[in-house]
Amino acid sequence: MLILGIETSCDDSAAAVVENDRVLSNVISTQVVHRTYGGVVPEYASRAHLRLLLPVITAAMEQAKVDKHDLEGIAVTYGPGLAGSILVGLNVAKSLALALEIPWVGINHLEGHIFANFLLEERPCTPFLCLIVSGGHTQLVVVEEEGCYRTLGRTIDDAAGEAFDKVARVLGLGYPGGPAVAQLAERGNPRAIAFPRAMMQEGNFHFSFSGVKTAVLYYARALSAEELRAQLPDIAASFQAAVVDVLVHKTMAAARLCGLDTICLAGGVAANKALREALATAVSEEGYRLFVPPPALCTDNAAMVARAGISRLSRGERSGDELEPEPSLVLGNEEQITWGSC
Repeated sequence: MLILGIETSCDDSAAAVVENDRVLSNVISTQVVHRTYGGVVPEYASRAHLRLLLPVITAAMEQAKVDKHDLEGIAVTYGPGLAGSILVGLNVAKSLALALEIPWVGINHLEGHIFANFLLEERPCTPFLCLIVSGGHTQLVVVEEEGCYRTLGRTIDDAAGEAFDKVARVLGLGYPGGPAVAQLAERGNPRAIAFPRAMMQEGNFHFSFSGVKTAVLYYARALSAEELRAQLPDIAASFQAAVVDVLVHKTMAAARLCGLDTICLAGGVAANKALREALATAVSEEGYRLFVPPPALCTDNAAMVARAGISRLSRGERSGDELEPEPSLVLGNEEQITWGSC
């Protein structure tokens, strides 16, 4: 099945053409205007999508060397995310599907992240555990089968990626903060500062990263400007280690208690080298299998949306004109899971 994917949930205008498990093109236009404000400005994001999305779609079709009449369907993100941004992509998808007389389907952005793992040369077999970790979401999901999800736990405050961005702002590293903190951390000692690791032993699979962010803020405020400059690498490395330790600990505990020996990583923070390496080590020690998409498929992209669309369209699912943006869309069923309840 040859599918056009469209992704506009935040500040990336993205389009991709995917045929079954093969990515023919994956074009992303990142909006740089938000760097001036230290974060995404929703109104600017939606306006930029209006200018950029159609050229991005054209570029994706040209790179894939396919004609619009070759398409068999369209998949588009309809939530969660910024309402105005989602609306642009959704309306473009509806219009294209109507003009081409082909089916289309709305995709949960988080489901798209999971399906990035299905674009690997070797794909995971269900059931498996997936850690979704991004700027807006951090949660552990059991993928029972394609389209069937059970959420074990999620962040109760800041998502991991959000904490990275806020810490970057505290340290004066600019936006987006995740890559800047990770790059700085490579020169630091991850055990130099004992930042808190929240909810490690709370008996559930929820996350909290607001505390470690605040701890970095107070630590930085107590230093002189000269001391702060000197300690920046150690602060970044110690903060990153605190976040990674919690993510890996909770993921491995969930896998053991739920009897799952296959783990997938997904979301923008899945591109973080320290997280990838730490989780790979932990999984290897347990004798489990780990699947991690390449960095280009971790951040927001349309190839993952297209692959999720292939799964749903091939099962006969279709969306209608009544589908509207759902900025607070959740993924699957959520249960109160505690140690030993899996």
